[in-house]
Amino acid sequence: MSLNANSADIAFTFKGGMLPMTVMELNSADPEHIRRQLAGKLSQSPAFFQHTPVVLSVEKLDEPHLALERICAVCRDHKLLPVAVRGGAEPVRQSAWALGLGWFAPIEEGRTKPLESVSRMAEPEAADEYAAEESKAQESVPVATRLYRGTVRSGQQVSAAEGDLVVVGAVNAGAEVLAAGSIHVYGALRGRALAGIHGNTHAGIYCRELDAELLSVAGNYKRLEDIDSQLLGRAAEVHFVKEQLEIKPLG
Repeated sequence: MSLNANSADIAFTFKGGMLPMTVMELNSADPEHIRRQLAGKLSQSPAFFQHTPVVLSVEKLDEPHLALERICAVCRDHKLLPVAVRGGAEPVRQSAWALGLGWFAPIEEGRTKPLESVSRMAEPEAADEYAAEESKAQESVPVATRLYRGTVRSGQQVSAAEGDLVVVGAVNAGAEVLAAGSIHVYGALRGRALAGIHGNTHAGIYCRELDAELLSVAGNYKRLEDIDSQLLGRAAEVHFVKEQLEIKPLG
């Protein structure tokens, strides 16, 4: 029997990989509490909620039973797409599966407990060597930067799903720019800029003239009225520092 297969007969191939995914960490199990906060977030940045897949992390909730179906419905009402649950007791895991969602072990458990099949096959030293090689391979993969030339006009949205976004031009009021990494605007930034949209807190926003309607890094927001007026109209940079956005002159 030949091990070679005709590629035309292969319907799919399983591959390992790491996809950027937004984690929605729940501090409350009350669906209405979650609804109120989502409504506020949606008013600040509607584009962020456009069918964004999210993992619901329930690790901080000390409740064996959750109204998971209602929480998912609240998310979908606000254009978020729950795809999996992370953490929780056995009833939570069963509920996730019943709703067609995936389930991930809590972070601590996932980091310290190897997969059963791997633990049987690999010695600790070999597993460490494999993890080091995998990490090295991931670090060597270049992340593309999206370059956009021209003015991003009102009502227009320009995004970079991976890496940074560079705009050689202005971002008008009513426009929106989004990036998984940092955002660089070589002109006036008058619209909305959302960097680190998948949770990268090291992302930043840089512009030559700051008049933004809204700035966001990893989901942390500041609106125009929250920005120090002395910074407006100047070159500026924005970072997430000590649990809040820090805006300072560029250079």
